[in-house]
Amino acid sequence: MVPLLLVLLLALVLFGAGFAIKVLWWVAVAVLVLWLLGFVMRSATPGGGRGRWYRW
Repeated sequence: MVPLLLVLLLALVLFGAGFAIKVLWWVAVAVLVLWLLGFVMRSATPGGGRGRWYRW
């Protein structure tokens, strides 16, 4: 009974990790798109690209 529970627990953990990795992948893609939009908007400003909507 204990090995069966361990296998089920391992399957649950691996399923959760796979789901979390997929969610983190989509978050990374969204951040990349926002960064690219900010880069394009910055270069399109009349100030010659000096204006930034983020700071780092």
